[in-house]
Amino acid sequence: MNRKAIAWATFDWANSAFPTVVSTFVIAAYFSQGIAPDPATGQAQWGWMQTVSAVGIAILSPLLGAVADHGGRRRALLAACTLCTAIFTGLVWYAKPDPSWTLWALVCVGLATIAFEVGTVFYNAMLPDVTTPERMGRVSGLAWGLGYAGGLACLAIALVLLVQPNPPLFGLDRASAEPVRATALLVAAWTILFGWPVLIAVPDPACERKPMREAVTACVRETRLLVRGLPRRPDMLRFLVARLFYTDGLNTLFAFGAIYAAGVHGMSFEEIMVFGIALNVTAGLGAAGFGLVEDRVGSKRTVMVALVSMTVLGAGLLLTDSKTAFWGLAMALGIFMGPAQAASRTLMARMAPEGEITSHFGLFALSGRITGFLGPAVLAAVTAATGSQRAGMATVLVFLSLGAAILATVRPVRC
Repeated sequence: MNRKAIAWATFDWANSAFPTVVSTFVIAAYFSQGIAPDPATGQAQWGWMQTVSAVGIAILSPLLGAVADHGGRRRALLAACTLCTAIFTGLVWYAKPDPSWTLWALVCVGLATIAFEVGTVFYNAMLPDVTTPERMGRVSGLAWGLGYAGGLACLAIALVLLVQPNPPLFGLDRASAEPVRATALLVAAWTILFGWPVLIAVPDPACERKPMREAVTACVRETRLLVRGLPRRPDMLRFLVARLFYTDGLNTLFAFGAIYAAGVHGMSFEEIMVFGIALNVTAGLGAAGFGLVEDRVGSKRTVMVALVSMTVLGAGLLLTDSKTAFWGLAMALGIFMGPAQAASRTLMARMAPEGEITSHFGLFALSGRITGFLGPAVLAAVTAATGSQRAGMATVLVFLSLGAAILATVRPVRC
């Protein structure tokens, strides 16, 4: 890869610490096990937080994407989102293991989630600028694999230096969960430490820099025209609708996987972190491996294989009562998590009209979040109604299956 592509891929290394440590394996489990009154209530509350965050992401992503296209401020907006992600993540440190800190924890994680997801709009839109069309699949897949490696490295450091030592290092108090809470500070520092190369090496594309008010006005108009014009581009519309469903399933899986493992299989924080490390290894290998062949087999086919495989393996995960079988099935499922996301990013880059890449990645983010509240909301409602985490997680398979069925009808051509 060239210098720009390497710098771009490095941001995946920096950015992946947040979903790995905060959204999935450590802070999510800490909230349900340590702050919420019980795991089922914690899963439901976490679900409603993800729901509210998804609404904010759905509103901001297409608008700010169009602002970046019109105003030439992609790097500045990415820098702002990265900084906000780090700040709000760091504030989770103050959330003590008591139900009185529920609102603080949910608000901090919710705002960090919004900043993280909106930032990916500007980051993903840089893909066509760092490599050739013939190599986009490889670069995207390898970057996603590097992201899993970054999440793995951060999670491993958190386990070895913060969670596992007894007595804890750095004078941390285990009784008030300070070793676990300190993982939020680690993620904040990690994001800032490794997130800067892309801001230096990948400049904004040459365009007329419009005043902010003019750029905002133009972006609102463009977003409205883009949405209204989708019926005239049926393949793009079906792709976005398909992604709407399967990304709901993926995001719900990431957000509640550790909560499910803790509640159903009784995993401790240390077990969850080791589980997360192992899952990131298989996920990273899957993302990088599929990235090497995606340009030959096609982005759509890569996503389809990943979705079908995750649905089958996910059904096995829900049916098993064996922790050993759960581990084995989860490791196999991890192989397909990265390809589903990386190849979707490449497919959008291939289908979006030239000159409107960022605004279309705004729609891409919108398709992944406009009903992002639906997956967590359905999971939360089913969990609350049945009192069963297993029943709640079963809703993920429905979203993955619907997305795959719609994607099967898409012709992967530039619209």
